Amino acid sequence: MTQPPLSHTRWFFVFWLFVLSAVAFLDRVNISIAGSSIAADYGLTNQQLGWVFSSFLLGYALFQTPGGWLSDKLGPRRVLTVGVVWWGIFTALTAVVPSQMRAALLFFVAIRFLLGAGEAVIYPASNQFVSWWIPTQERGIANGIIFAGVGVGAGVTPPAISYVMFHYGWRSSFWMSALIGLAAGLVWFLIARDKPEDHPSVSPAELRHIQSGRTLSSSQSPPETTINAAKRLPWSTILRSKNVWAVTFSYFCYGYVAWIFFSWFYIYLAKVRGLNLKASAFYATLPFLAMAVCCPLGGAIADRLTLWRGKRVGRCGIAVLAMATTALFLLLGSRVASARLASVVLAGGAGALYLSQSSFWSVTADIGAASSGSVSGFMNMGAQLGGAITASLTPAVAARYGWTASFYVAASLAALGALAWLAVNPDRSLAATQ
Repeated sequence: MTQPPLSHTRWFFVFWLFVLSAVAFLDRVNISIAGSSIAADYGLTNQQLGWVFSSFLLGYALFQTPGGWLSDKLGPRRVLTVGVVWWGIFTALTAVVPSQMRAALLFFVAIRFLLGAGEAVIYPASNQFVSWWIPTQERGIANGIIFAGVGVGAGVTPPAISYVMFHYGWRSSFWMSALIGLAAGLVWFLIARDKPEDHPSVSPAELRHIQSGRTLSSSQSPPETTINAAKRLPWSTILRSKNVWAVTFSYFCYGYVAWIFFSWFYIYLAKVRGLNLKASAFYATLPFLAMAVCCPLGGAIADRLTLWRGKRVGRCGIAVLAMATTALFLLLGSRVASARLASVVLAGGAGALYLSQSSFWSVTADIGAASSGSVSGFMNMGAQLGGAITASLTPAVAARYGWTASFYVAASLAALGALAWLAVNPDRSLAATQ
């Protein structure tokens, strides 16, 4: 008897989460490209611009845990839809700040804080989706594809925003970003479902494949409006976990390093390395292209190693190696005399960093199970606090000690993040500690 074909609906949704991930980074990185023009229009210093960058990350960090909790409770379809609409609105509001407004700095800080609060749901909700839709043996590559959207979104942003700014002004670039986000969110709401059991395109063979490697059972699945609260882990269990604190600290270090590229790399190339607008836009894309390539590559390697040697090697081992390599690239790249060669070496550091990305999210999906949104949201809060610190601390360190010192600090944190993974046991589910 012929077996029914295995559909691939889960991968279509992984692709759409990749799209939403790219849009999220378009909406958050656009201000680093338009930052010099905004500063000129409103008389802002680099330090004040750093406060604007940090306000986004502060809102993003503080709402990670609530965003994860909402994803666990209401499901990723509704939460992501509301989140995408929210960040589309606040991206558009950035463009309407009057040029002569006296309190423009405070207004930008408030808008970016609220934009960050809206974007906070994207990855905890995605991780909740992965918990339901992706069997554990495929989570490395699935998370790698989703987070490749970070590199693509951030990589497309410099040339796209530069082009729109050159022809239509910086405000038009924010209108464009907002409209793209709203369209992507509408499509997600129309096509997505919280779990594969509810989607008509999932074949019986695909459903069996998903359920066979899922860390959740159908009995834990969310009803129409809420996930069964009895299956979610209490926060006391989550906060007592050494695994959770170790990956959160490592992700704090990760976020500190990553946000040097997201917030200051373009300005660093233009103002410190002396590249013109066109060259800065080109070389500023290299770290993000490296991220886009290395994210799914790291996930695929992690899945293969996990099948071969277990999660300790497949998840933790690649994270240790990747973050240690990042530290080396940052040390070397900051000392290279040639601006173009430095851009390439530092881009290698960004790529090495993102080889470890899927490890963070795969481990939290595995150990968190029905509470994976909450666990990953807490972890991601650490990364965004690291990013908020680097957005303001990097120019302060550079002003006092030079930009090389700023990259040395980042390299040191990357090395500490690598060491933290040695304390992680990816085979120990949080449910087993209750």
